[in-house]
Amino acid sequence: MEHQLLDQLRQGPVLGDGAMGTLLYARGVAYKECFDALNLSQPELIQSIHGEYINAGAQIIETNTFGANRAKLEAHDLSEKVREINIKAAKLAIHAREIAGQSAFIAGAVGPSGRPLQAPDEHRLNELRSIFREQIEALQAGGVDLIILETFSNLSELRQAVLAAKEVGDLPIIAQMSFHEDAHTLAGQSAARVATVLRDLDVDVIGANCSVGPAATLDVLSEMIAAVKQTTEMNSSRPPLFSALPNAGLPTRIGNRFFYVSTPDYFADYALRFAQAGVHLIGGCCGTTPRHIAAMRQALDEHYGKRAQFSGIATPAAESAKTNGKAIIAGVVEEEVILPQQGTRTRLQEKLAAGEFVVSVELDPPMGLNPAKILEGAALLQKSGVDCINIADSPMARVRMSCMALARLIQDHLGIETIIHFTTRDRNLMAIQSELLGAHALGIRNVLALSGDPLRVADYPNTTGVWDIDSIGLIQVLRGMNEGHSASDSSIGARASFHIGCALNLNMTDEEVEQEIEKYQKKLEAGAQFIMTQPIYELAPLERFLKRVGKPPIPVILGCIPLHSSRHAEYLHNEVPGITIPDDVRARMKAAGDHGHEEGLTLAQELLAEAHGYVQGVYLMPSYRRYDVVSELTKMLHTQHAAKP
Repeated sequence: MEHQLLDQLRQGPVLGDGAMGTLLYARGVAYKECFDALNLSQPELIQSIHGEYINAGAQIIETNTFGANRAKLEAHDLSEKVREINIKAAKLAIHAREIAGQSAFIAGAVGPSGRPLQAPDEHRLNELRSIFREQIEALQAGGVDLIILETFSNLSELRQAVLAAKEVGDLPIIAQMSFHEDAHTLAGQSAARVATVLRDLDVDVIGANCSVGPAATLDVLSEMIAAVKQTTEMNSSRPPLFSALPNAGLPTRIGNRFFYVSTPDYFADYALRFAQAGVHLIGGCCGTTPRHIAAMRQALDEHYGKRAQFSGIATPAAESAKTNGKAIIAGVVEEEVILPQQGTRTRLQEKLAAGEFVVSVELDPPMGLNPAKILEGAALLQKSGVDCINIADSPMARVRMSCMALARLIQDHLGIETIIHFTTRDRNLMAIQSELLGAHALGIRNVLALSGDPLRVADYPNTTGVWDIDSIGLIQVLRGMNEGHSASDSSIGARASFHIGCALNLNMTDEEVEQEIEKYQKKLEAGAQFIMTQPIYELAPLERFLKRVGKPPIPVILGCIPLHSSRHAEYLHNEVPGITIPDDVRARMKAAGDHGHEEGLTLAQELLAEAHGYVQGVYLMPSYRRYDVVSELTKMLHTQHAAKP
C-alpha cells in the first residue's frame, strides 16, 4: 500500500515550506552559530517558524536538521548530540503541527556531510553512509513522516545518503541536488544524469533545491522529467515523482546582510509553472519566507482547488462535486458551516466599538436532552431584534446542558451570535483551557468570565467546587490566549480572538463596596473588554459606583429582569442573592395588581431610559421563560433608542 504522502503527490501539487536559516538570520541568529543546536537552546523560536509555515499553507515542513550530522556538528563540539538534536527537531515540528491544528507531513531534513569527497574508496563511502544512517535513525525515532535529502552537490555522496535511508526504514525518500544555471552540479553531473541515477536507486521523489532561483530550477526539472520519461517504461506502475525548492533568486549583499530579490508574487507565478511542467512537490529554499509560501498556496488553490481540511489535496473534480449545497471531499460530506475568521472581531464587539446600543437576552440551557424549547425561544427573540443571546453556565449550580453546546446550536440554527457565561467552579485549569480552545474552534468568541455560584449541597452532597482560579484568573487566561499562549506560556499556534466580559455587582452593601471596587479594577487590569452588571431596579446603585470610580474605559451592559408581579418582586428581593429592589418599586408592583406585567415593562423602560448615556446596552433575563415579555421590551428599547440623537 502506497504511503499517504506519495498518494497525495500523485493527486496534485503539494506545497512544501520555505527557508529556515533565512528566518533565523533575520531574527538575530548569526550565521556562524550552529542553527541545528537551536533545537535545544531556543526550541520556541524553531517551533514558531514551523507554525508560521503551516499557517501559510505548507503541507510539508522540514525539521531544522540540515547540518545535524556528526561531521558538521564536530565543528561546534556537538558531535555527541546528534541523536538528541535530531529527535528534538522532529518533536518540535510535530508539536508545531499539533498546535496549528492542520494537516502537514514532517520531513526529516538531511544535508551533505560537509566532508570533501574526492576519489572516494570503499572505506570512505562506508563512513559517509554511517554518518547519514546515524542522523536518519534519530529522525525516524523522533517520528518524522519522510526523509528529505537536499542541497547535495556530489552524486556519489547523495547515493550513500539514499542507501543509508533505505537501510534505516521504509519512509518515503525525497532526494535533491543543487545545480548551477547551466543545469549541472558543482561536480559536473547533468540534470539528466542525476535524474536517471536517482530513478535507478528507486527514490520516491527526485528534484532540485537551492543555488538558483525559480527560472533556472524549472529548466533543471524540465530536463529531469524529460530524461526520466525517455528511460522509464510506459507501463511502470510506480513512476518517479519530482520536486522543486528554488532559492528566492540570487542573493545581493548590502552592508553585512544578504537579501534575496524574488518576490512572493513571482513565486506564486512559478508555482503554477512548476505544477504545469509535472512537478509534484513545490516549495522554497534560501531567501523564501512564509509570505512566499502563502502566495504559492493561494495560486495553487485558485487553480487546482482548495485543500481538503483533513485529507490534504482536494482535486478539481472533488472540489466541484456538490450535493444539496454541501461539498463532497474525499468521499466525506462537508457541512457548509461558516465560522468567524481568525483574528476578526465578533459582531457584538463591532457594535460596541461603533457606539451602538445592544440588547442581549439570557437563556438557561435545558436540564434535559432536548433543546427545542430554548431554540424556539431564541428564534422568537431574534425576530424581535435581539443582538445576541447570552447563555448561562449551569446557573444556581444545577446540572444543565453545556453552554457551549447550546451556543453552537443557536449559532448554527439561527445565525445569531452568543455570549457564553463560563465559570471556574466545575473545571480545573487544564479543563478550562481545553474547553476554551474548543469554544474558539466552534466560533464561540464572546465569553463572560465568572467564578460561578456555590454548589447546592442538597442536590450534590459529595460534589465540591474546583476554583483553581477565580474570574480574574480566567480573564488572564483568556487574554493570554488572545496573545497566543496558554497559562503556562506555551504557544497555542495563533492569537485567539476572544471578546472578554466581566461581571459587576452594583448592589453592594456598605461593607462590600471597597472589595467590589478592588475586584472591578483587577478585572480591568487582567484584560476585561466589556462589563455585564447584576440587575438593578433604580439608577442610584449605578450612579454611586460611577461617582466612586469614574466612567469605565470599557462598555457597560446593564442587567435587567423585568418584573411580572408583586410576588415576583418580593421573591427576587428577599430570596435571590445580589438583587435588591427598592421599596417604591415593590410598592408600584403591588399597586398594579393583575397588571403587574405591564407595570414591570414600564419600570424597566423607565430605568433604561434614565441609564441612557451611562451604559451601552442591556441584557434581559426572562423569568419563567416569558420570552414574550423580553421580546416586547426589546422592541420598545429599539424604538426608544432609535428616537434618541
